[in-house]
Amino acid sequence: MAFSRISKLDPPSRGIFRKAAVMLCCLLTSLFLLHCLAERCSTTSPSPVRASSGRAAGLLEDLRSLRTKRLVYEWTSGSELGGYGGRVLELPEESLILPPLDLVASRKVSPRFAGKLSPLGEGSKKLPQALIIGVKKGGTRALLEFLRVHPDIRAVGAEPHFFDRNYENGLEWYRELMPKTLEGQITMEKTPSYFVTREAPARISAMSRDTKLIVVVRDPVTRAISDYTQTLSKKPDIPSFENLTFKNRTTGLIDTSWSAIQIGIYAKHLDNWLQYFPMDQILFVSGERLISDPAGELGRVQDFLGLKRIITDKHFYFNQTKGFPCLKKAEGSSKPHCLGKTKGRTHPNIDPEVVQRLRDFYRPFNMKFYQMTGRFFGWDD
Repeated sequence: MAFSRISKLDPPSRGIFRKAAVMLCCLLTSLFLLHCLAERCSTTSPSPVRASSGRAAGLLEDLRSLRTKRLVYEWTSGSELGGYGGRVLELPEESLILPPLDLVASRKVSPRFAGKLSPLGEGSKKLPQALIIGVKKGGTRALLEFLRVHPDIRAVGAEPHFFDRNYENGLEWYRELMPKTLEGQITMEKTPSYFVTREAPARISAMSRDTKLIVVVRDPVTRAISDYTQTLSKKPDIPSFENLTFKNRTTGLIDTSWSAIQIGIYAKHLDNWLQYFPMDQILFVSGERLISDPAGELGRVQDFLGLKRIITDKHFYFNQTKGFPCLKKAEGSSKPHCLGKTKGRTHPNIDPEVVQRLRDFYRPFNMKFYQMTGRFFGWDD
């Protein structure tokens, strides 16, 4: 009886074992197929862009695993890298450059890569790292035009007057005035009135204590006459230079409230700047040598800015009519370039006695300025 009961249970037990074996085989087959599929995908195409913080590393690993030795990448006409609409670039694996992930996914350049894509990138706007802060009628326009020849300098053409007239507009307004630059390029601007603006040093220091400052100085007597000549061209009915120079012509007391005279007291203005910037962050360029030896002065400026000496004698020729050097090729042009008609005006004849009185007035200030800067400019010879 017992044996018969066991016999009746045997058939169902064997059926269960058979079903379990079939399910196990199916499971193993499925796992094998999934494994093969994964292996095939990993050797024929890059994996999807990862969303984690390691996206770049993952994509780079996938790209390097390509066995085809090339990357086929299509640039659309709408790309900010521009100019490769419809083109397909084929690059060997050993020369692959990982493109921005946003560009891979959407064929558009993310703004966060602006300024980091060179040379095809358009760059980004930055606050200036160097400023030409003065002085008026010293040769600042010439210096700026000469410097713009250098490929690592991008400068604003017009004078922003931010730190003296437009400071309330804020730094973002100021930044928007700047040209776009790539990594390694220097952003510059020039506003000669900064040097004599009392608030300018503190404001520039608040922007960045590392800002490099350039001051173009010139014989203060000649500079004053040039300043007057410019004003005279706009206002022909102003008093004579002699009358404006003195508070009282009889006593010979110089009127230091007249801006044409005041600007030339360089030592006084420099004292204000040294409260916020060390002397080694300020470079003084000779306006006279900028005419007689432009390449030499430009060499000093390039060294000061930490740039390779690219601007040399080969970039200049002397214009006999104007009486100062011009560029053989200006920035973005293949033609010679001289400064405009407003530069190099003929000065009016000034009473020699007045000129001598001014030289005597400036002499002690000049001597102090020579001591402060450690450079002799020769204005009292």
